Amino acid sequence: MAYVPGVALLAALAVGCSTGADSDANGTDSKAGTPTVTPAPPGKYLTLPAPCRAVPRSTLKDLLPGAAELPGDQQDKVFRGSAAVTYDTDRKVGCSWKADGPNATRSLSIDLERVVSYDPAVSDDDRADTVYAKKEKAAGLSASAPPGPPDEKDEKDKKGEASEGSGKAKDPADGDADATDSADPSPSGSDDASSGESTGGTPGSSSSPEEALPSRILDDLGDAAFLQDLPKKAGSTAQHHTVSVVFRTSNVVVTVRYAEQPALVTQVPDGRELQEKAQALARKLAETLSE
Repeated sequence: MAYVPGVALLAALAVGCSTGADSDANGTDSKAGTPTVTPAPPGKYLTLPAPCRAVPRSTLKDLLPGAAELPGDQQDKVFRGSAAVTYDTDRKVGCSWKADGPNATRSLSIDLERVVSYDPAVSDDDRADTVYAKKEKAAGLSASAPPGPPDEKDEKDKKGEASEGSGKAKDPADGDADATDSADPSPSGSDDASSGESTGGTPGSSSSPEEALPSRILDDLGDAAFLQDLPKKAGSTAQHHTVSVVFRTSNVVVTVRYAEQPALVTQVPDGRELQEKAQALARKLAETLSE
């Protein structure tokens, strides 16, 4: 009889524990009020197109004029392109083409990356914007900067500061000529007289493509875009000119590279043509993705 009250007490404790467990199951636990994280919306694109079929054959004929001179089998091989090696074609794909012409070799490549965010608080689009921003920064561009050539006044100020830092006196006229050359060239007078060339001369005889066609932000392509113009001269060989157009649409980042290698040292690639055709292809790809 002395042990009966103790048994009753243990039974009461067991009932209390059971009641607490039931209240937890009914959602009235001590953690009530903890904020719920709403997952960020997924990106628009869940797949990527086949890259080597993303560029129409008619467009390839225009971009790779040398291919039109090849025999049938070789021409087909060029237009088929070469797919990039990737391990997840739902996330990243690419293709490249190259054709040798009588006057120059032209090459083209496209890369498409579908960005996925694994952070529920960050959307796929925001993550893709971060990926794009890194590419834009690597190209030395900024979305806050206005498109087009650098401001001539800023170029003059920079050159003036450089001349002061070197301790050498510099003729203001020379500074103006340098600033004009580094910005958008125009037939403004005799600044180029010392080089023996006239800015108002015949077409194709004066200004270099890299001065006339600067890298810049593009405001009419996808959600964000930029163009990078990269003319290069490898030693004493012919000039090699590459134009890259990078744009983002939703959670996909696309890169188009179009280049020309002239056959002769005396030939200079037409940078304006390369830029126009690279931009036209980028717009076609943006339209294809939106379909």
